[in-house]
Amino acid sequence: MIESSINEYQLCFRSLFHSGRGYAFPCDPKGQVDLDRMSERARNNYFYARAMVGRELSAPAVEAAALLH
Repeated sequence: MIESSINEYQLCFRSLFHSGRGYAFPCDPKGQVDLDRMSERARNNYFYARAMVGRELSAPAVEAAALLH
């Protein structure tokens, strides 16, 4: 059950300056990401996005993930 809820939501950090750019990470409905399941590159991007909130990126928002099935 947890597996499916993680795939249904994403935590989105939108660029403050470039429309359509930003970062999105799989999360649960509360916006919690599973750092242990992320690749090293994804973890680094996640920490970068968090550090850039208010400078380059908006505060994160939980959104329904676009399912490609």
